[in-house]
Amino acid sequence: MAAATSNLVNLEAVSIGYGTRTVLDEVRLGVGTGERIGVVGRNGGGKSTLLRVLSGRKRPDAGRVTHTGGLRLGHLAQHDELEPTASVRTHVLRGRAEHEWAGDAGVREVLGALLGGVDLDAALGRLSGGERRRVSLARLLTREDDLLVLDEPTNHLDVEAIDWLAGHLASRAGALVVVSHDRWFLDATALTTWEVDGGRVHSYDGGYSAYVLARAERARLAATVESRRQNLLRKELAWLRRGPPARTSKPRFRVEAASALVAGEPPARDSLELARFATARLGRSVYDLEDVRVHVGDGARDGARDGARDGAAERVLLDEVTWRLGPGERVGIVGANGAGKTSLLRLLTGAARPAAGTVEVGRTVRAAMLTQEVAELDSGWRLLEAVEAVSRVAQLQVERGPKGALGRTEPALGSAGAPTATAGQLLERFGFAAERQWTPVGDLSGGERRRLQLLRLLMGEPNVLLLDEPTNDLDIETLTVLEDLLDSWVGSVVVVSHDRWFLERVTDAVYGLLADGRLTHLPGGVEEYLARRRSAGAAGQQDARVARTRPGDTRAARKELTRVERDLAVLARREQRLHADLAASATDHERVLSLDGELRALLADKERLEDRWLALAERAG
Repeated sequence: MAAATSNLVNLEAVSIGYGTRTVLDEVRLGVGTGERIGVVGRNGGGKSTLLRVLSGRKRPDAGRVTHTGGLRLGHLAQHDELEPTASVRTHVLRGRAEHEWAGDAGVREVLGALLGGVDLDAALGRLSGGERRRVSLARLLTREDDLLVLDEPTNHLDVEAIDWLAGHLASRAGALVVVSHDRWFLDATALTTWEVDGGRVHSYDGGYSAYVLARAERARLAATVESRRQNLLRKELAWLRRGPPARTSKPRFRVEAASALVAGEPPARDSLELARFATARLGRSVYDLEDVRVHVGDGARDGARDGARDGAAERVLLDEVTWRLGPGERVGIVGANGAGKTSLLRLLTGAARPAAGTVEVGRTVRAAMLTQEVAELDSGWRLLEAVEAVSRVAQLQVERGPKGALGRTEPALGSAGAPTATAGQLLERFGFAAERQWTPVGDLSGGERRRLQLLRLLMGEPNVLLLDEPTNDLDIETLTVLEDLLDSWVGSVVVVSHDRWFLERVTDAVYGLLADGRLTHLPGGVEEYLARRRSAGAAGQQDARVARTRPGDTRAARKELTRVERDLAVLARREQRLHADLAASATDHERVLSLDGELRALLADKERLEDRWLALAERAG
């Protein structure tokens, strides 16, 4: 941690309680210049409270919070409070003249990445929840704050926007403190992880992957972590160690010691064994889509208008799509917001019908769909009543045998002969202790309602799970429980999610909706999807530039020439700063390598813009 003299914010013996529950207990910590900190912990554990204290929005019950003089601090809360009659332009750009912000490459980048499809003159009250979130983020990112404090910034963002945001935050000069349940995002942005647990804040070097490894090491040395949590930790650690090497993020402790925990640990799941069980339960056919067409807007058939606004022009989501989902297959679906992911799931459940083509459903399919909404939960129910309304017992077995062989020493989850579990036992499994099981559903938080919704689905013992954004509102601990459960669940799974970590963890194949009406298999997973989207975006921009600067259109060429000259001036200033930073960091090898990479990328951009300037200069005459 940075020295106290360089800290932007200091917390000294800070305590906060709600009723009889202590959320923060004599917490001492600081945020230094340039630090990037990710915050993890259970829902309701105090993460948002910590951020509000850091930003000065909440006074502690005891202790002291100090900010350095002249601190510029930006805070993004979980719930946006926007003036409904104000325009997007007024809120984001704060009255700046168009010629002023349009000449700022950084502002243009933020607006293009977050508000590309949003009318800047639209009233904030007319925007969707996702659009309002993007507007709030854009307002913060168009400023140059010394410290950004962000509470769940990836909520409502698609995987492409999350990828851009991670890169943008990682390249910012200011300090960052971010709460997120998106583990990939934490890995991409944080250099330090804070865990809020039991009123205390524990600090770990590195992003989420390094945090998992450090916790495993601490558990190995202390040997006091209760067995259930340790089993989940070992399984996630084993998956990390088998994954891409970049996930380790250079932890500063003995990885070899942590690796001893997973010696002999089997893969998270045996896909072949699960497929064999699933075939026995489902037969050979689950879903067959043949030449399916789905469109939204005017003329769309009933049930297929998912995501369309009233009066919107007709837009094709799926065009002559042929796809087969087999027994035991675990498939992830990615795509931009509005691309048709939820429409595809509704086709599978029968809630929507295609405009053309057929959807054949296997005779033994018993599907359950987790929607993005939780409105179907009666707020007057008690927790236990809500689960028992589906079933009092279920055949749900999630533990492996001693050798980790599914179907040998112990039955797989949902298989014939699996031992039964009562509703109360499963509630405890999902984090609802016995004393809380008579809590009214109306008193639950969003994350707790999501957990209850998942449990009710599983109590129905389906053999096909269709999960639409299952990670929304779930804390990381609950996500690991869900992942562990799905590891040995027998059946087919289709997951729509913007959470890259979760997708890679629970699925074996990824398909993308790339705005071309096709459902495309992506052997490279989410990374391939992002690469294709970037490639398509670059091609579209090039086509647009060619159209704007066609022979004879000198006015458009001169206009773009001015823009390119502004961009070159911005790059020149950034190049000067990088050279100065390189000189100042000459003894820091890792910092020099990082800055050198940034400089190389900048010079490549500069060369591309100079070539573009020459071409435009010829056209402009």
